[in-house]
Amino acid sequence: MTFRALRFFFIAAALAAPLPAAAAQSVDATLDRASAAWAKVKTVRARFEQTVTNSLTGSSASALGEFQQQRPNRLSVRFTDPAGDRIVADGKWVWVYLPSSAPGQVVKRAATDAAATPVDLTGQFLDDPHTKYAVSDAGSSTVSGRTTKAVTLVPKPGTTVPFTKATVWVDDGDALIRQFEVTEPSGITRRVRIISLETNLPVDSDSFTFSVPKGVRIIER
Repeated sequence: MTFRALRFFFIAAALAAPLPAAAAQSVDATLDRASAAWAKVKTVRARFEQTVTNSLTGSSASALGEFQQQRPNRLSVRFTDPAGDRIVADGKWVWVYLPSSAPGQVVKRAATDAAATPVDLTGQFLDDPHTKYAVSDAGSSTVSGRTTKAVTLVPKPGTTVPFTKATVWVDDGDALIRQFEVTEPSGITRRVRIISLETNLPVDSDSFTFSVPKGVRIIER
């Protein structure tokens, strides 16, 4: 092999080699942009699509719904398919009412319970992420017509979160999370895609109150 050929080979190899430091900086910058953007959000109105996959059974189920959020601790999720399912965080309790799969009961948890449904659906990934998670680049893609950068988060030892791995898709434009996917300790994978999103608009305060339907049993956990 000639000297010129050798030189070309080494240059090509250097260009093809991964650049972990640069990649880490890019991922950190993406998370920093997302955290800064989310810090400016006080209220949210959104529509979403959820897909839940069970790796043990190979089954999956999809759902549609809408949610309103008033930071820091109020959330109202109304499912339109299956209709009637609700999740409400009233500032003190998280109520999980899913008559489509668990009729006749509502689960009541303290809002501070780390195992409960997160009150801040997307903000949960942005609370001190560099300390809590090992982060890595998961590529780029388009979500609901928005170009995004994806970041994978793996909880560091000692971090208490309700998932073993998460991936978030951060909007290249406004830096808001447009999609997230979490793998739960049970092996269930939950992906939520934000179909439409409006921030810092008035929300319905009555939606953050849950009235237990007559005959429904309360299960406290």
